[in-house]
Amino acid sequence: MDNIMTSKLFHSIMLFTIIGEFFLPWVLRRYYEEYDSKAMVMSALGSPESPVHVIYNLWLIWLGGFWVFVAIAYFYATRTDFPILSVLLLVSIGAFAVGAGLISGIFHVNESKDVVTEASKIHGISAAIGFMAFLFFPLLNGILAFKQNKIIFGVVCVISFILALIFFACFIMGDKEQFQNTMLRYEGIWERLTLLCMYIPFVYRTFIICCS
Repeated sequence: MDNIMTSKLFHSIMLFTIIGEFFLPWVLRRYYEEYDSKAMVMSALGSPESPVHVIYNLWLIWLGGFWVFVAIAYFYATRTDFPILSVLLLVSIGAFAVGAGLISGIFHVNESKDVVTEASKIHGISAAIGFMAFLFFPLLNGILAFKQNKIIFGVVCVISFILALIFFACFIMGDKEQFQNTMLRYEGIWERLTLLCMYIPFVYRTFIICCS
């Protein structure tokens, strides 16, 4: 399992998955006229009203399964030298994998926020927990990088965490009624920017390994 972390194939699949996180919704939105990518979260593509819900929900399940594997790989690669960090990284990535991936792919959110079902409640809670846990991944990875004397990587991770935190705050505020006439109303944009910043440490590491 430790060798996985230096495998070019593993990191190539990871890069494909990260790109797919943004590219697939961009493609699927063309087949869902009611979907506004600026204002609506990506999960809306998996709503029962969406003509592409099967494809997107299967993608979420793949996404969750892959990140569970990544969480385990990170844990085994760091558990000997950094036991506490290894557990925190496992929880951060694993919670995102299960909450925003597997569970969100099975329990669907509705197109309209006014329509609340048991499935949408489960989706909302699990996705929120997953996002909040994953939000701290860049910070944890930054701490790990500094401990390994990878200063530049550590700085990249910390900057990614700060930006992710800012964009996540914008995402949360965009749901409030008092911000509906401001740029904050574009929840879809803030969600994507948050995700992008949380993924930066993975992308940076992938390029370093694949280009070496």
